[in-house]
Amino acid sequence: MAGRNWAKGAGAAFAVHAFTASGAVLGLLALQAASDRRFDAVFLWLGLALVVDGIDGTIARRVGVAARLPRYSGEILDLVVDYLTYVVVPAQVLVVAGLVPAGLVWPLAAAILVSAAFYFADTAMKTPEGGFRGFPAIWNVAIFLLMVFGLPPLANAGIIAVLVAATFAPFGFVHPFRVVRFRPMTLVVLALWMLAAGLSVAAGLAPPPGVTVVLAVTTAYLGLIGLALRAPLR
Repeated sequence: MAGRNWAKGAGAAFAVHAFTASGAVLGLLALQAASDRRFDAVFLWLGLALVVDGIDGTIARRVGVAARLPRYSGEILDLVVDYLTYVVVPAQVLVVAGLVPAGLVWPLAAAILVSAAFYFADTAMKTPEGGFRGFPAIWNVAIFLLMVFGLPPLANAGIIAVLVAATFAPFGFVHPFRVVRFRPMTLVVLALWMLAAGLSVAAGLAPPPGVTVVLAVTTAYLGLIGLALRAPLR
């Protein structure tokens, strides 16, 4: 009986890991869509990958994955999938979408890939409040916003360069689900951001001005609240 219960628990834990790994499949679908220049499909797949990434940890803790299947690290698995969906796919979008001047495409794509690799390997990326140090390599969000806002290529290049540098900057970037101070407000803003982002994808990344304004305001809040909270970086 005990062996059966152990096998059942291990099976549930493996299923959670498989759910996390399914983000890699979504990443491959997004990568193919980027190669085909179907950018609304790219961010649809990446949005689904974000949903997987957002809930798999909660499921893993409830199932007790770490104790039931200690051979496989959920944290490492999550980082592998995240590097594909947060970094590699957006870098491919940058290469094919004409977002920046042609001569800067490959240097900026390389800067994204290398800086994000260092960030994902940083054992001190988390703050004491559960947020992140510097720009947390969420290039899926950054490239999505550049696609929606439609800024001039040179301006896009400057923003990308600033974000690459900000990857190593000593400031806090909040995790919207883990922040303690202003959590209710932050969750409301996040919900508005997600709604505006969904409407933008549905509109083929060319939403009406009202949606764009909501996306800009909520992005500014989520990006700057870490500075306002002045989370200690120990």
